[in-house]
Amino acid sequence: MLIKIGVVALLLVIIGSLASGLYFIMQDDRDSKRSVRALSWRIGLSVAAFALLMIGALTGVIESNAVAVG
Repeated sequence: MLIKIGVVALLLVIIGSLASGLYFIMQDDRDSKRSVRALSWRIGLSVAAFALLMIGALTGVIESNAVAVG
């Protein structure tokens, strides 16, 4: 259950980082680094979310909903 909460929390932070990146792109000067930093954080958080999903799948906490054929 803790991994599922962690994944949802990471997804919310990723959306916030994406929103701040968009805001910085629209409002800041051309040579500002804040949008690059916000989008770099988003990439790192996405990798962390993927790793957390893989750990959850490998440990059996998160199960697949695949339909068996045959």
